[in-house]
Amino acid sequence: MTKQQSILIRTMIAGLFSSSVQIAYAENSAEETSTPNDIKKLDTITVKTSSIKDQKGLNIDKPSEAGSRLGLTIRENPASVAVADRQKMEEIGARNFQDAANSLPGVNASAPPGWGGFIAYRGFTGAQVNQLFNGISLQYNSANRPVDAWVYDRVELVGGPSSFLYGSGSIGGSLNYVTKLATRDEDIKEARISYARYDTMETAVGLNHALNSSNWIRLDFSRNSSNGYIDRQEREANSLAVSWLADVTPRLSHTLALEHHVEREDSPYWGTPTLNPQAGTLKIDKSNRFENYNVKDGVYEQRVTWARSITDYKVSDNTSLRNTFYHYQGQRDYRNLEVYTYSANNSLITRSDAYMQRHDQELTGNRIELLHNGELFGLKSDWSFGADYSINRQTVYPTSLLSKSRGQFFDVVTPENFDPGSFSDIPGMNNGLVKGRSTKVKTLSAFIENRQYLSQHLSLVTGLRYDHIDFLFDNTPGVSPATFNRQWDAFTGRAGMVFDVNDNANIYAQYSTSAEPPGGTLTSSSNTTVRNFSLSTGYQMEIGSKMNYLDGRGTATLAAYRIVRRDFPVTDPQNSSNTIQAGQQTSKGIELASSLQITPKLRAEGNIAWINAEFDDFNETIGSTVISRKGKTPVNVPDQVANLRFVYEITPAWQAGIGARYVSSVYANNANTMSVPSYTLFDAHTKYRLSKNADLTARVRNLTDEVYARFIHQSNPQYYVGEPRSLEVALHIRF
Repeated sequence: MTKQQSILIRTMIAGLFSSSVQIAYAENSAEETSTPNDIKKLDTITVKTSSIKDQKGLNIDKPSEAGSRLGLTIRENPASVAVADRQKMEEIGARNFQDAANSLPGVNASAPPGWGGFIAYRGFTGAQVNQLFNGISLQYNSANRPVDAWVYDRVELVGGPSSFLYGSGSIGGSLNYVTKLATRDEDIKEARISYARYDTMETAVGLNHALNSSNWIRLDFSRNSSNGYIDRQEREANSLAVSWLADVTPRLSHTLALEHHVEREDSPYWGTPTLNPQAGTLKIDKSNRFENYNVKDGVYEQRVTWARSITDYKVSDNTSLRNTFYHYQGQRDYRNLEVYTYSANNSLITRSDAYMQRHDQELTGNRIELLHNGELFGLKSDWSFGADYSINRQTVYPTSLLSKSRGQFFDVVTPENFDPGSFSDIPGMNNGLVKGRSTKVKTLSAFIENRQYLSQHLSLVTGLRYDHIDFLFDNTPGVSPATFNRQWDAFTGRAGMVFDVNDNANIYAQYSTSAEPPGGTLTSSSNTTVRNFSLSTGYQMEIGSKMNYLDGRGTATLAAYRIVRRDFPVTDPQNSSNTIQAGQQTSKGIELASSLQITPKLRAEGNIAWINAEFDDFNETIGSTVISRKGKTPVNVPDQVANLRFVYEITPAWQAGIGARYVSSVYANNANTMSVPSYTLFDAHTKYRLSKNADLTARVRNLTDEVYARFIHQSNPQYYVGEPRSLEVALHIRF
């Protein structure tokens, strides 16, 4: 990306807040309104007079489950909360829930194999950003593999620590992926078919139907397949979501929801090796960027099943009770040759690190919540109480041949015209799966939340959670210790104030805390990562504002924060073979988001995030030497992320849109001596309404055919190259 492109995107986003936009609107209105009737028509379509349901762009006055169990709107919540709803997902052409997440302020998401779903947000990555499915955490990054978007209703984002809502973890924030459910609102019958470059195809159907006056069903199914933009990487995925809503009595209802996802990638792409010397800005051979150095029969495969039983009981007009029983069953299989390294003169590539593994994971739990809307001291006071109990089991079956530990590799090939070989050709890799470690994490939680009005314009929102975590570890057979057990207790919370300056704007301030297991994720922990360590802790201070401006045509949110994560395991500076609990990381930043109806036909929406993340206390072992990384930026953390989109309603039948996304350069190692360039992606779409119930959309992604890395592997610097320019045509029909 050029410096000029970066400046252009940031300037245009800032322009959404400029008073000059109001002048542009007035000038445009003067040109388009030459009669009193036209003027009247303009008045009736302003955002201020539109309903909450129909409002486009940022909708801060719609009740949201994100960030609170009290049913607060985004405006009422003393936290940075953003939502990519179904309308936005369709507008940006989201193919999976990560595409939707990347439209939210400050989020940089990707899905390199082995990581599942990788998120960088507010200076943190991995387990420090909680990912949830319908408010339920699987507590394992590899389980967060992005699922195709059709079955999802929205993606919710909460900035900063949210342990008081979702349990341990989430120092950086939480992303919640919410599935479509049966609803009483309307009958829906729809279908979508699309075709794009690389034989990428989607076929999807959706149905929401009333069986009678007290029963509704919903079914959503999608099938996706692609030959992939990387050589030999083929993908096929099927997603099914079914739910049944039944009104048992006028006060009692029950929803049964089932989901099943199956995905398979043949010869998954593990990255493009970077050229020597590996220093400064890393480079790749662009002529070979679509080569796949995995073996021909490499595979990634997952099979996932979710079941939820949701019971809602309205105790009174002011009190309601909800019970959610949930069960998850997941199996993930890997069989790949994963690491590729250039020779000193960049003429040959060494292929190494054969790895075969299966994850068997099962999560079962039950959550009960009570919501009461009442008064205290004559002022409105809302309460939420609840408890959650879950058991998370996982067993892994690893078989590996790692070059780092054994000094071995599979072969050396030329960058082009090589025989990829078979996984069974690798010595020791044809003996099948071998059972490894097993973990069981039992969590018992109790939580409470309150919103108390102190005056007509001032409210105090507080939350407190207690987690008791019981961790049982069974080691790989024959490895000592054979088993061990650890327990932790955590208290986390949030306190925030919201002051309504007037009907259009407020300001808020909050303080929140977090707790996380040592090593980040217990489901993948071992004796060395847990030992006798305590929970790592963290806190955030945030101030912000949410507002409407320009007579309601514009909506904006602003947040500034400081987050400190501390007491995580690091190398002992006095003994490289020892680990101590002394790490600290700090992140500071500003997030800005806005949507503006510039003219009756032209709408702009954008967001920008500035992040300053660094280690305060972190040591790394290089050889036998312990080196401090104090003041360095974590790997794969951009210091700036921005999105901008314009949508123009040309006529009632024609719509056009153009978007841009900027991600700044990221470091590829903790020493910050290697980096990956920044990039800017442009996309454009046009939609034609064939009839009242049918739309045809053409969309071009990566308009400038930018070569960029969505992710950089830290252990062996390999670009995870993003998708080149592609054209997609989609037909969406509503019956």
